[in-house]
Amino acid sequence: MTTFLDTTIDKLIENFDFLNDWEERFAYLIELGKKLPPLSEAEMTDEHRIHGCQASVWLRMLPQSDGTFDIHADSDAFIVKGLIAVLLLIYSEKTAEQILDTDSTATFERLGLDKHLSPTRRNGLHSMVSRIQALAAESTAQTV
Repeated sequence: MTTFLDTTIDKLIENFDFLNDWEERFAYLIELGKKLPPLSEAEMTDEHRIHGCQASVWLRMLPQSDGTFDIHADSDAFIVKGLIAVLLLIYSEKTAEQILDTDSTATFERLGLDKHLSPTRRNGLHSMVSRIQALAAESTAQTV
């Protein structure tokens, strides 16, 4: 669950608008990332690793009884943990269909991440989104 982040994606966007510069925004992302519960060593396997990221990133999507997914992820880089927090706010506690229908690119644009991340961080962020969408698509294929 994303309640440990104590915010919503709308509140995150509002906070970003309030902060004056990108140094403050990156500091805020890092603080959000520090709130992520760490994955266990047993979860940090190649099966859960996201390739295409400069940093090491692991992600698990756990189906819940109500049809939604609880997403757990971790990284060895502080800023990437912050980006993971953004993704959790966007995708956690949604069904596979809702995940597939969500346009995270629009949220990244509203936050300015499309312009202020390095190309390698942008690629990594899109690799994480692709993995989340692929796992959601895989889950819908299994139920058909």
